[in-house]
Amino acid sequence: MMKIVEKGIKIRLANLGLKIPEILLPRKGIDLEKWVVIACDQFTQDKEYWEKVKNKADNSPSTLNLILPELYLEEKGNETWIKTIHLNMKTYLDNGVFAPKHCCGIYLERSTPFNEKRRGLVLAIDLEEYDWKPEARPLIRATEGTVIERLPPRMDIRRNAPMEISHTLLLIDDEKNTLIPELGKEAAKNSPLYNSPLMLNSGSVSGWALDTEEIWTQLAEGLEKLAGKSKNQYGIGFEKPFLFAVGDGNHSLAAAKGIWEEYKAACPGDNDHPLRYALVELINLHDPGLSFRPIHRLLFNVNLSALLEAFSKLPGFSYQSFKSTDTDEFLGIIEESRDCLGIVSSTPKGIELILVKTRIQGMAVAILQPLLDNFSEISMDYIHGEDEVVRLVSDSVHKKDGRNLTGLIFPPIQRDGFFKTIAQNGPLPRKSFSMGERIEKRFYLECRKLF
Repeated sequence: MMKIVEKGIKIRLANLGLKIPEILLPRKGIDLEKWVVIACDQFTQDKEYWEKVKNKADNSPSTLNLILPELYLEEKGNETWIKTIHLNMKTYLDNGVFAPKHCCGIYLERSTPFNEKRRGLVLAIDLEEYDWKPEARPLIRATEGTVIERLPPRMDIRRNAPMEISHTLLLIDDEKNTLIPELGKEAAKNSPLYNSPLMLNSGSVSGWALDTEEIWTQLAEGLEKLAGKSKNQYGIGFEKPFLFAVGDGNHSLAAAKGIWEEYKAACPGDNDHPLRYALVELINLHDPGLSFRPIHRLLFNVNLSALLEAFSKLPGFSYQSFKSTDTDEFLGIIEESRDCLGIVSSTPKGIELILVKTRIQGMAVAILQPLLDNFSEISMDYIHGEDEVVRLVSDSVHKKDGRNLTGLIFPPIQRDGFFKTIAQNGPLPRKSFSMGERIEKRFYLECRKLF
């Protein structure tokens, strides 16, 4: 039986850009390990991984049948694939795959091989309170640049879809890390709605209902405090505080926004249609179970002297060649600093290690990427892991393959300055940061009807 939520709480949540969703979960007897599948934008160069997912799902009810992995996004025949997705959604809705809907949020705990516990809240957000455009300053903001060309195929998937599943992760800036854990304590007093291992050794996930007046009041009070802090710290001059930052899945969220704008234009009187909302998971930026790392750059055929000359215009710039060949020591210095960059350059004699010091405020990538973009003669790749940057440059030297590689290693992301950087400068350049390893990304599980 659905629990009644007071109108006043619904209004408070609406002012925070939230709505209590009507969540669909697989009925008892459905194998959740086969149902739950990783976000479609992962393993985009690894067809073998997705073949393993298909074999694991084994023709059972699975969210694999409700998504289009981006590995296949450029292949022909996607129109047929999308029609099949919509048909599968309708079949699942009509044929008893789902249990009766739950009018609730969900508190979940996720374990991975890298982190024992990461906490989150599954809720619906109001797309009227979200905008991905760089000049926008809404309640819910994009953190990285949105590539407009990536939106049409994602909009095609959502357009006319009878339901949604989501891999979007939103961040809140709760430095004391109290709100979500306290809600979890209350929710976990009852039995979980689900508890399952995740396929292909990706950990496990458990979820509990958020469905009492006390919990919703506690959530509203906590977020109102965060909104007030945001307004005081870096919201002066803007109508809205900065409450939620999109951590993962921004292009999917931008596609949902686009479909809502289409529907709103076609049906101007229907202001509370389910398309106005999107299912997301909220995670605290300061959750110790959340890995938060910079994405580094690998530059091809860049003139090192010209690169250093460009960097010399940065405040507090200085640099020194790192005489030691101990890359662990080199990387350790960068890891412990807030203002030290690393350059790994290939030379005829081997690799050269250079430490660059600056007084960059906020995230280094926000300042450095525009400088790199001015080097029109170079191409660039995005690398996860500083060890991988060193390996790629070193391998190129040892193989004598003739490539002039330069790796740029960013310092660790300071979480206490992340929201401030976005608030002041707008979205970061694309591929600025990563929230964990690939298998730590969100898995599809909860659904919500759209039509």
